[in-house]
Amino acid sequence: MASKTFETLQISDPAAHVQQVSFNRPEAANALNTQMGLDTMHYFEALALDPGEVRCVILTGAGDKAFCAGGDLKERNGMSDQAWGRQHVIFERMVRAIIDCPTPVIGAVNGAAYGGGCEIAAAVDFLYAAEHARFAQTETRLGIIPGAGGTQNLARAVGERRAKELILSARPFSASDALQWGLANAVFPLDSLLENALASASAIAANAPIAVRQAKQAIHRGLQMSLADGLAFEIEAYNRAVPTADRHEGVLAFNEKRAPNFRGE
Repeated sequence: MASKTFETLQISDPAAHVQQVSFNRPEAANALNTQMGLDTMHYFEALALDPGEVRCVILTGAGDKAFCAGGDLKERNGMSDQAWGRQHVIFERMVRAIIDCPTPVIGAVNGAAYGGGCEIAAAVDFLYAAEHARFAQTETRLGIIPGAGGTQNLARAVGERRAKELILSARPFSASDALQWGLANAVFPLDSLLENALASASAIAANAPIAVRQAKQAIHRGLQMSLADGLAFEIEAYNRAVPTADRHEGVLAFNEKRAPNFRGE
């Protein structure tokens, strides 16, 4: 991968083949400024080009108050329409880099996920939330609409009618709401949030990397297709895993009654 040093991201390696990425502007509730958009975009684009030893990513926020409070409105104050548009292109590329990343991305929402932060939460593969976490798509209150995937990813997670209610009202909702409606997979006390995210990330990282990436792609892309096309896509993804060394290793390890040693080959 590219350098692990970013101005607004904190990168760590909490377990083998697992990387933790933390939005690191706690003094601003991890609000999304231009630099954070660029840093996040560059991290996930570099990961897609060369994952190296990384097989799963945990995305969270620094501190215990905010995952990401959305766009930095202090930076945006007085922005011209042209400057706003140029900044938003960065945010668009950022969220597409998260969605399109071949490596699985688990969200660990440790606090407020408002506006763009809620859109990032909806863009990851699945997420866990702290009990005190709050979510909201607040854009209509600012005279805009969600423009980093919110109208699409949130609707796919919670359904059209619920997404309309949340986006049109701009009303916050709780972690328990997110769990009940399908945005969150589980809710944990803050002090065990990352522990549980790491347990899932480590389980993913222990599996065959090529198979995991192909399964992720088959699920995500297949849901955008008809059932017949999705089944055809699934077989294409399946056939990419058959000739791999990892497939041979997995079967051999099963028969030898030992843990497999997957190498991503």
